Amino acid sequence: MEDKYWFLKQCSLFEKLSPGQIEQVESQSRMRKFSKASLVYLPSDQSDSVLLLISGRIKLYHLTPDGKQALLALIDPGELFGELAILEGGTREEFAEAMETSQVVAIPRNVIHELMESHAEVSLGVTRLLGLRRRRVERRLKSLLFRSNRERLVHLLVELLEKYGEQETEGVRIAIRLSHQDLANIIGSTRETVTVLLGELGYDRLLLIKKRKIYVPNPARLAESIGLAAPVIPTE
Repeated sequence: MEDKYWFLKQCSLFEKLSPGQIEQVESQSRMRKFSKASLVYLPSDQSDSVLLLISGRIKLYHLTPDGKQALLALIDPGELFGELAILEGGTREEFAEAMETSQVVAIPRNVIHELMESHAEVSLGVTRLLGLRRRRVERRLKSLLFRSNRERLVHLLVELLEKYGEQETEGVRIAIRLSHQDLANIIGSTRETVTVLLGELGYDRLLLIKKRKIYVPNPARLAESIGLAAPVIPTE
């Protein structure tokens, strides 16, 4: 199989497909490049395909009645998004925006349906994806409803450590560049509040900010400060 299908092979959902099947999926899909801050789709767009991120990073969000972003998820290369198109048509339910220059592949809904019917692994993978996204949204909603701003921020930092943590001499670095406004959008707060809270966490020696990067000297201590289990830091 030619290297032109590498972008499908990097998605775990298609790992067990034959070369011919991957070629067929590729032939019916379309790739598009998005510049930073451009919209991949709007809530009013038709939901007729599932999207695979090849490179870059995408954020999914709603807009609150007062025009603020409520961030739902960050999508990294190799991940699918817009997966509700698998279940039904209609229109999208959120905004998808490129946080940096990104390449996205749109896979038609009927192609995914055919794969689910012929491959139990694909069907199971889709079910797991939908379940995981639902649990993440429910966990974030519970955090927004029942926790203080500081607790919500710590909860988010622990999540980021588990997904983007990289061990360095100063501690575990969160290897994703998010602005104070981005963090505020995720936890449903304001940029000014996040700035103050990061300062407080630094004063309490729960984190270190150096050259606009966040380091956590003791992830277990940070998690324990709000009653969470120690995060599992990526080893790769």
